[in-house]
Amino acid sequence: MNGSETDAEQPVIDDTLVRRLVSSQFPHWADLPVRPVAHGGWDNRTFHLGEQMVVRLPSAVHYAAQVEKEQRWLPKLAPSLPLPIPTPLALGEPADGYPWSWSIYRWIDGDAAAPERIADLRDFATQLAQFLFALQRIAPTGGPAPGPHNFHRGGALATCDAETRQAIALLRGKIDVGAATDVWEAALATSWRDSPVWIHGDVGLGNLLVRGGRLSAVIDFGNMGVGDPACDLSIAWTLFGGASRDAFRKALALDADTWARGRAWTLWKALIVAAGLTNSNAAEAANPWRVIDGVLEG
Repeated sequence: MNGSETDAEQPVIDDTLVRRLVSSQFPHWADLPVRPVAHGGWDNRTFHLGEQMVVRLPSAVHYAAQVEKEQRWLPKLAPSLPLPIPTPLALGEPADGYPWSWSIYRWIDGDAAAPERIADLRDFATQLAQFLFALQRIAPTGGPAPGPHNFHRGGALATCDAETRQAIALLRGKIDVGAATDVWEAALATSWRDSPVWIHGDVGLGNLLVRGGRLSAVIDFGNMGVGDPACDLSIAWTLFGGASRDAFRKALALDADTWARGRAWTLWKALIVAAGLTNSNAAEAANPWRVIDGVLEG
């Protein structure tokens, strides 16, 4: 579901490469300084280009298809959304030993969301729910169906069934196997029966920006698609709880089955990280046990 990369599949992506690519393909920006973005992402390597732009390059073949998808769809989605999202400015071509297309975007100010940066978690939850609600209301006509390009986000939970059961078996003695199986199987028995809706596909702290303690932008739409919105609900367990989770749920107004699948999506990801079945970033690797406990509690 997530893909794993070998060293041979990963080109060396550094500021020297970015300068060469920009200079040869966009010479009008050749004199702008290039420097890595702090916390520049997992699926892509991100670099400042001057003060107003960023360059994003897929880090492996699994993410390469996301570039042209963002270039095509982000400008169409942006006018209907209540918060800023990335604005593509240019599409780069493979060159200089770098094998995939790449993008230049307008820089969006803000810090990656973290509990200590959020002034009011309940207000933040409501803001995020309103953004997702607006996203879901955009006409999905022609939008990309779930598939390898977004690791099947928005698709059927059954795609993850074998991996989830493998993780549960590997974690026997470390988690409540019966409870985890019950959560998974209850969700697996449901499905999204309405028309497909737009999904972000990776609603995590690193893709939510904060300014002045409030949600200010949503970034990294590489896993976007049209399908079941349940996969966008995981933050209800990874960040929210109590009053903030209730506010998030109330503002989205999705049915109980969709919330059950959202809970299962959250459990799947935490299980495979805890079981060592996927490469994961530092934030994911640090907290799968907390997330598993939270999901099994309800």
